[in-house]
Amino acid sequence: MKYSTGVALVVLAGLVWSTQGLIIRQIDSTATWAILFWRSAGTLPTLFLVMALASRGRPLDSLHKAGLSGIVGGIGLVFAFSGSIYAMQATTIANAVFLFSASPFFAAILGWLILREKVRPATWAAIALGVVGMFVMVREGLSVGALDGNIAALISALGFACFTVALRWHKLEDMLPAVFLGALFSMIVAAGVQTVRAEPVMLPGHDIAIAMALGAVVVGMGLAMFTIGSKGIPAAESTLLSQIEVLMSPVWVFFFLNEVATAGTFLGGAILTGAVVFNGLSGASASARAGRR
Repeated sequence: MKYSTGVALVVLAGLVWSTQGLIIRQIDSTATWAILFWRSAGTLPTLFLVMALASRGRPLDSLHKAGLSGIVGGIGLVFAFSGSIYAMQATTIANAVFLFSASPFFAAILGWLILREKVRPATWAAIALGVVGMFVMVREGLSVGALDGNIAALISALGFACFTVALRWHKLEDMLPAVFLGALFSMIVAAGVQTVRAEPVMLPGHDIAIAMALGAVVVGMGLAMFTIGSKGIPAAESTLLSQIEVLMSPVWVFFFLNEVATAGTFLGGAILTGAVVFNGLSGASASARAGRR
């Protein structure tokens, strides 16, 4: 794959993902678990089709190769998926997506603790700066009554970090099978939670259609584009390019729904985003130096 093609696909994936908040705002129901159930129901067919094409008609082989790492990563995605939906319902889209972007820092810490991976000094500095940004946003959430949404966003970021570390655990190159398992587990857990709470998993037809389209197009196709595109560019660059999701998500809800975040949210978000960009640039620079040796 050409480098330019990889860049285009990763950027397009970020743009597609950035519409999630706007689309969730179109769902009238506030039943997070029921929304998760139907979003996952839309995601599964798309990912299965992509896996079938990538494996030349053997998607079950791909799932088998994912093994225990795929299962652990899929469990992490249950927290990531459910936390992201609740966060987008309970706080501003800007607050939610800025906190989601803390995931690489959580992954670095988990990789250090669990896999004994070395963390670069630049990454530790970025983590410290990112903590400042997260503190500013969480404190802002406390003052405007959206603390639970902020906590859900951090749980989502931690879930994505667990997913990332699980893939690195057994050095899995293809993340789609693990994501497929995550969507499958999410459906099972969501149905179980709704059953225990004696609440129906059914939603109005309008909400089901939106949730399934969100899963099939935004989540499923976005992941497919990111997975394919990231094979043609360095990992540090794909992380940086996907940050367009964080930048554009607040823009969509501002233009279409006139949703404006507080000054504290944008201050903390700017600090956190700056930390992520700094970490990505330093990682790209370190990779380039290593390649010249």
